[in-house]
Amino acid sequence: MKIISWNVNGLRAVLKKGFLDWFEKAGADIVCLQEVKAQREQIPPELENLEKFSFFNLGRKRGYAGVAVYSRKKPIKVETELGLERFDQEGRMLHLKYSGFDLINLYLPQGGRKKENLPYKLEVYEKLLAYLKGKRNVILVGDFNIAHQEIDLARPRQNQKNTMFTPTERERISRLINVGFVDTFRHFHSREKQYTWWPYFYQARERNLGWRIDYVFVSRELVPRVQNGFIFSKVKGSDHCPVGVEIRT
Repeated sequence: MKIISWNVNGLRAVLKKGFLDWFEKAGADIVCLQEVKAQREQIPPELENLEKFSFFNLGRKRGYAGVAVYSRKKPIKVETELGLERFDQEGRMLHLKYSGFDLINLYLPQGGRKKENLPYKLEVYEKLLAYLKGKRNVILVGDFNIAHQEIDLARPRQNQKNTMFTPTERERISRLINVGFVDTFRHFHSREKQYTWWPYFYQARERNLGWRIDYVFVSRELVPRVQNGFIFSKVKGSDHCPVGVEIRT
């Protein structure tokens, strides 16, 4: 089974940049999207039923956040709430329960350039860690808005005090790993420098001044079934690129 995750930074915007062609060629069994930035009535008809089953959690605020999942396989149950009011109202999670595994698609808060939303971001991580406690056979995908290690961004020394790379934020990813989740890309590519997000300014993408902040994690018992973890860094249409995993289910 092939699962792909992509922060599209606007579903309607990426539609104009070849999204349908990409979707068809990707050949994924499940596609998870973040930052959809649309209300239900704004979803173009051609994006409603791209796959056999489609799910949206679009939140209350117009033009902000929102997640979606397209799946060839019907889930047993779908949940949308983490248990934190602000997070739940923003439409940042889809939890699909399948026979044999759970898939959780996440768009975690960025924190703000001036760290004005950092307490909220850290609170979300605390809630997420509690939410995951005791769960098995979990696949976590999405935009986590944290670069975990120095290898995960082009300029670590210059960003030590900046949002998405502060020690406090990085520790949240370490805790996720310590409770039993495995970073599938690093499992296969321990020393490779690849990024998933590039700022729009300073020609960052052309110069590859990027950050790896989009992940696919699996709970430890699923690792023997993981066949590959990858980043599609050449796919454009957003300031992020898709990431994914191949796994036997």
